[in-house]
Formats: sequence, C-alpha cells, structure tokens
Amino acid sequence: MDLLNEGKMVLEIEKEAICDLKERLGAEFISAVDLLFETKGRVIITGIGKSGIVGKKIVATLSSTGTPAFFLHPAEGLHGDIGVVTPEDLVWAISYSGESDEILKLFPYFRWVGVKIIGMTGVPSSRLGRESDIVLDISVKREACPWDIVPTSSTTAALALGDALAVVLLKKRGFDLSDFAKRHPGGTIGRQIFLKVSDIMHTGDECPVVDEHISLGDAIYEMTSKGLGMTTITGDGGKFVGIITDGDLRRIFQKVKDPLDAPVSQLMIKNPKTIAKNKLASEALRVMEDSTITSLVIMDDDGRPLGVIHIHDILKAGITS
Repeated sequence: MDLLNEGKMVLEIEKEAICDLKERLGAEFISAVDLLFETKGRVIITGIGKSGIVGKKIVATLSSTGTPAFFLHPAEGLHGDIGVVTPEDLVWAISYSGESDEILKLFPYFRWVGVKIIGMTGVPSSRLGRESDIVLDISVKREACPWDIVPTSSTTAALALGDALAVVLLKKRGFDLSDFAKRHPGGTIGRQIFLKVSDIMHTGDECPVVDEHISLGDAIYEMTSKGLGMTTITGDGGKFVGIITDGDLRRIFQKVKDPLDAPVSQLMIKNPKTIAKNKLASEALRVMEDSTITSLVIMDDDGRPLGVIHIHDILKAGITS
C-alpha cells in the first residue's frame, strides 16, 4: 500500500465534496443566513453521533462570532433538556440521513414552541428535509473510506457549510476584530487588541531612576538592582532627560577612559524613544523591533518618567509581532 497516495486520495475526495457543495449554494443558503440574522434568541443546534460533533464545533464558531448558540443533545433533549428551547430561538438540526429517530422525535416539541428549523442533511427528501423550514443539502458523492460508509467527506461538507454560514453571518452583522477579541480576552488576539502599555509597565520602585549628576558607577548599581538593563535619568524638577542601557555601557567603556566617576549627564543617550501609557503593548513591541531596542520609557503629563516597559514583559504577556 502506498500510504502517501492513500492519504492524498482521502483529501481529494473531501476536496471534491466541498467543491460540489460550493456549486450547489443558492437561495436556501441566503434564506438560512437571513433567518439566522433575524433570530432574536439563540441558535439551538442538535445532532447525534458525528453530526453532533460537527454541531458542537458550529456552536463554538457562532458563539465566538456574535451569534449566541447552544448545543442540544437529542437524547438529553428527550429527557427534559428540550425545555431550553424558547419561541425566540432557532433550531438547526443536522442529520446526514435525515432519518435520525432521536432528532425527529424532537420536532413535535419544536413545532409546539413555534421555532423555525434549519435542516442540514444529505437527503433533502428525507423526513428531516420535509419537516424543516429551510433545507441545506450537504450530500456527497462518496465517503472517503473504502466502503463508502464512515462519515468523512460528509462531515467535512457539513463543517465547511457551517463555517460558510458563520462567516457570512458575521460579515452581515458587521462583526469586527475588536468584537472577536472581546470574546477571547484570554487569547492572543484579545491581548493584541486590548493589552496596553500601562497594564504591564514597571512603575514606582520598580522603575529605575537616577539624577543626571550621579556618577556612572552609582547608575550601574541602580540598573543592576532594578533588573531592566537600563535606567532613566532625570534633571531639574525630575524631568526626564535621557537613559543609559547595558548596551550603552559597553560603548562607554570602549570609548571613555575611567568612566565610573563621570556624571551620567555626559554619557547618557538624549531624546530616546518613549511611548504613552495608553498605547497598545503590541505597538510598543513594534517600536522596539523597528528601533532595535529592548525598552521604552513612559512619561507622565509633566515630563517625568512614569514607568518603563521592557520587551520581555510584552513577550511574556503573549504579544508577538
């Protein structure tokens, strides 16, 4: 057996299923999007077996993109959980055969409640197809297994159509990246959009600060004790006037004879890069990478050093470029 070719054949069969599905999209798809958009309650998705697993994934996608959704296990539904369905909801039933008894037994209750039903099936003429308000055809020419039995290309088609509906729906809602991030506050996208410099900068006693008249030797002590590889330098009235970094120290010792007793005002970098505290941490990272530096100073409204943000703080928070 040529394992590589066998694997490619499976992918080709599933690709064919999606391409066929694409060609069949029409008025029913548009009607389904409109119905989903107009639903005031939740989208209740139900399915059994592999169709149920696909349904759970669609629920997760809808919920994270602005459409409240809930998965109803048909067996549990028959034993009380069906009470979760309200007249403002929409039911989305998935069954490739369209004859899954567990799902069809729920339909009388759905009708009693008065909800609309989207049926997703590989057999539109099935009972599920006939009893649904909108029927989405996910039929495939063949499954990818040798016996044309194991749900493979059919579940891929169902999943792909669920994604198509979810993405078109989010566009119709005007759902944007910031909306998505609000639903993923613990994820990378959420941190990229909402984490600000002020959330992770070093302030107070953590912020290294020395007076411009102090010696380089004393400044090195401040740099070492604060552990940020740099120190801010202040002048009259505590105004921020410059910085010295670990990298600057190497340059200083190469070019200046006996520098330890020299005042830092003669050795510091003037007008270094700074950033406002309300800027995004991701923006601070871009500034550092563009300037090939590892820290930025944040000043208060009076021009005094308020804090320092280090590249390690940003990366530790999960922000990447």
